[in-house]
Amino acid sequence: MISQYVYISTAQGLSREEVEAILAVCARNNVAQKVTGLLLYNGRNFLQLLEGAKDTLDRLMQNIEADPRHAGVAILHKGEVDDRVCPDWAMKRIAITEAIEQRQQRLEEELPNLINPAIRKVVLNFAMLN
Repeated sequence: MISQYVYISTAQGLSREEVEAILAVCARNNVAQKVTGLLLYNGRNFLQLLEGAKDTLDRLMQNIEADPRHAGVAILHKGEVDDRVCPDWAMKRIAITEAIEQRQQRLEEELPNLINPAIRKVVLNFAMLN
């Protein structure tokens, strides 16, 4: 079984370069720890899906909750799945387009097919917030 977390957090004021640097570090560390997932950032908030070994994800979530760049970390989903939803993504950033009418279409194209329908709905709703 593979553990999964989905969380949101507030991280206002990060520049594009800072977000890209976070992604680069996450991707490097995640490969070493066999963690996969996806990340959305809307300029104020992160939504992240993480998957991997339970003990690894528990430690990772503790680190995220202690990271001063995150505030108000809220776990939306914690569970187990038979297979990874994002097996090839050490950390895939899904960009939220500026045009709200294009967001849902783009996300539908980029989200993995195996993603739980309830999690898909959370991701789509998150993308429509700003």
